[in-house]
Amino acid sequence: MAKQHPLVTEIKAVQKKHGKFESLELLIPDLNGILKGKRVRPNEFEKSCNGGFIFCAGATLLTTLGETVSGIPYGEDDGDPDLPAKLIPGSIAPVPWARKPLGQALFRVLTEDGSNFFADPRAVLENTLRPLKKMGLTPVVATELEFYLLDGKSKNVQIGAPLIPGSERIQPGTQVYHPDDLFEVEGFLDDVYDWCEAQNVPAEAAISEYSPGQFEINLHHVDDAVLACDHAVLLKRIIKAAARKHGLIACFMAKPFEEDAGCGLHIHMSIVDKNGKNYFSAGKDNLATPPFSARLRHAVGGLLKLMPEATLIGAPNANSYRRLRPDMFAPVEPNWGVNHRVVSVRIPESDANNLRFEHRTSGADANPYLVMAGVAAGVHHGLKNKIDPGVMVEQGAHIVPKLKIPNRWEAAIDKFSRSKVLPEYLGKDYCKYYAMNRRAEAEKFHNVVSQLDFDWYLRSV
Repeated sequence: MAKQHPLVTEIKAVQKKHGKFESLELLIPDLNGILKGKRVRPNEFEKSCNGGFIFCAGATLLTTLGETVSGIPYGEDDGDPDLPAKLIPGSIAPVPWARKPLGQALFRVLTEDGSNFFADPRAVLENTLRPLKKMGLTPVVATELEFYLLDGKSKNVQIGAPLIPGSERIQPGTQVYHPDDLFEVEGFLDDVYDWCEAQNVPAEAAISEYSPGQFEINLHHVDDAVLACDHAVLLKRIIKAAARKHGLIACFMAKPFEEDAGCGLHIHMSIVDKNGKNYFSAGKDNLATPPFSARLRHAVGGLLKLMPEATLIGAPNANSYRRLRPDMFAPVEPNWGVNHRVVSVRIPESDANNLRFEHRTSGADANPYLVMAGVAAGVHHGLKNKIDPGVMVEQGAHIVPKLKIPNRWEAAIDKFSRSKVLPEYLGKDYCKYYAMNRRAEAEKFHNVVSQLDFDWYLRSV
């Protein structure tokens, strides 16, 4: 009797627990972290598990608008070819918010010879993690995602909650950490946690953030950086679906409102060695408190060194740069410190077992796989070259910004394009085409004549 493929076993087990699926949604993140894919019917389930399927490889290289860019392969110039694709083991789950029984699974694109496709964000991250793995080191990571809940019925973009009782007016002030804000969206949060549990997404704390209608949901640390990014993109999808159900719109733009706080994607990372010990607090100097071990300092040094050229990864869109402003709780300098929320790399309160850093520069609009790849590249580059991070920002210190992180889209594209280090980790071709993709979108964005043009210039000039 032929042995059943593990993926067939997996889908049967999931359906036994959650019921038969009428369709299976197959998903892959693209260059911007936007999920692309297709649905297959039950007669194709086992075929998709056993032999895989084919998929448009260029779907991983599209702009935010879903357009191809001339000069980038696997697009309009070369006939938009298909490549083999295979499901990711462990990713099959129900879609609880679907009207009819629906399952989902993540997949990856491969080359014709079965090797990883260079433009698959999972492959980019896996390649970037390889140097750390050669050192016997495993990152233990978690992500934090900030977002706004907007009114899904309004014709204008406006916050959906909290409102002043007895009115339809938004509560003024930040109301940060206010528990009543969570009660106002309790049904939404209940669905998020229930659906996360169904999809094995380890959601943890939820908090009311620094602006009305802004929230943050944290994910649990895992010792698989790729899986952590799977969790992040699936959490986004769950949050958006739960918001729709409750008449809201989940907004992950980096800066949806000019004078309100932006939304970040924060990465927490510790590293364990082959014996399972915290690599940052172990070693000759064995310092888990300031000024910290050389290992932690070198890792941070690499992150800060690469931060200007890696800004485009964490701030990929035009709106991303609205967030990178001084005095808005967003980091605009390659700096670091303990328990300070304005620095780029923060060392949270921790002990020798969980000593870690928090990377804070990226926006919620960024691709988690690429942000994680940029962080892993910086850490390895710093460890390999023993890069000193410079003077630490003292707890409670006021920072006078020097704007060493590019705060304009084109400047970030230029710095990324000139990087000599990032292509060694993310891949030369990937970096080349990533920059081309972002530059093409930037040119299109800035060619649009907006209402602001008329407001500022029609009468005056």
